[in-house]
Amino acid sequence: MTYRPAAEVGAGAVPPPGCPAHAGRPGPGSPARPAAQGLPLYGPDFAADPHAFYERLRRFGPIAPVELSPGVEAYLITSYSLALDVLRDTERFAKDPRGWRALGEGRIPPDCPVGPMMMYRPNALFNDGEAHARLRGVITDSLTRLDPYALSEYVERSAETLIDAFADKGEADLLSEYAAAVPLLVFNRLFGYPAEHGLRLVGTMAKLFDSGEDAAEANQELQDYMAGLIATKRERPGPDLTSWMLAHPSRLAEDELLQQLMLILAAGTEPQLNLIANALRLLLSDDRFAGELSGGSMPVQDAIDEVLWTDPPLANFGTRFARRDLELAGVRIRRGEPVLTSYAAANTDPELTSEGRLGNRAHLAWSIGAHRCPAESPARVIASVAIEKLLDRLPDVRLAVPADQLAWRPGPFHRALAALPVRFPVSTVGPVGALGSAGTVGPARSADPATGPRPPAATAPAAVPQPAAPSRTEPGQAAQRRRWGALAAWWRGQ
Repeated sequence: MTYRPAAEVGAGAVPPPGCPAHAGRPGPGSPARPAAQGLPLYGPDFAADPHAFYERLRRFGPIAPVELSPGVEAYLITSYSLALDVLRDTERFAKDPRGWRALGEGRIPPDCPVGPMMMYRPNALFNDGEAHARLRGVITDSLTRLDPYALSEYVERSAETLIDAFADKGEADLLSEYAAAVPLLVFNRLFGYPAEHGLRLVGTMAKLFDSGEDAAEANQELQDYMAGLIATKRERPGPDLTSWMLAHPSRLAEDELLQQLMLILAAGTEPQLNLIANALRLLLSDDRFAGELSGGSMPVQDAIDEVLWTDPPLANFGTRFARRDLELAGVRIRRGEPVLTSYAAANTDPELTSEGRLGNRAHLAWSIGAHRCPAESPARVIASVAIEKLLDRLPDVRLAVPADQLAWRPGPFHRALAALPVRFPVSTVGPVGALGSAGTVGPARSADPATGPRPPAATAPAAVPQPAAPSRTEPGQAAQRRRWGALAAWWRGQ
């Protein structure tokens, strides 16, 4: 990859000192790859303050070269207006990564930590045109059948179950014990599996992200989960996403169905847990929100919008590949080179007015264009209900460490906390409710996100095991263990 403005440097457009653009386009007989590399979007410095990196990148224009991991080069868009243009441009840019130049030239090793987020899989995220429309249609048609009111009630009951597990301890890691578990319990229910499978899924995903000696076993557990889910729904279909996708007129093949379910699980859990955790951090640390909490008001929607503007769960993504050699905002890009959008940088583009952002949802956190996230509405329901329920049950919850001491997980794509430790007065109120073994909710009425509320069951719900307590590790250790190697295995479906 070579960074060079379209205006020749000899014409007086000399890049500033330290700019990666100092490496010019190689001339005849020169090596194909210049020595200069872009700004690295990995490591603890980037994780601690990514906005400082975005500010440095803006000095080079609306698009600049970056490194996603050592030796993996790309371009990153930091301009809101340019991001709109590229994300909507299907004529010059493709989502399908099979034309990725560096991959075709053998410069991306098999164990590349960012490869799983960029390499092809037969799902809606990595296809264009008719193939994308067919696969996305199955997902969107199924998601539109969900009952948002019943979904809200199920999120609330799932949240109650998790809060009951730590309410009498006076402390918790809201990341591992809450934010990471709520989406998994909910999506397990949306898939149509009994609740005990959701609790096992929580443990499986925790082992995957820990990248410990149990990671290989967890990979197989996830494969078994998906295979069992599909087999169960083929034999006993019900009002759930899996059954609807099986019965869709597009008639997905077995592997296609598995890939779409894996996409929904991946897109609906890791970004979702980061949205919940990042919004909770804001509510518990920012005077604009924390002050209102003490006054009895819970501006949860405002906090969610603020996070989606400034620290979106997927901060840098929207990967596109140039279909041909082209010029973009004065930068020459070769066919097959990746162009990513920094949603976080574009949303905070200085050219955007900062007035009136409250209630404004024109941010790019859900992307835009043909590949805009189809699950925005369910995602907002899950996040807002989970946050509101926690603050309702634990109104005196406080961060256990100063906000500026919270550790962030390294990685170029996400904005993700390593932990969110909190303390709170021990509650004297007993458990509110639990998820039943057959996927019902008790002790009050239960709800199916597909069909709406149901009357209470005739018998009491069976007891379910509580999620395992997280291992006690220092934030730095947790960040190290949760690196992208584990996410790679998850996205590969191994």
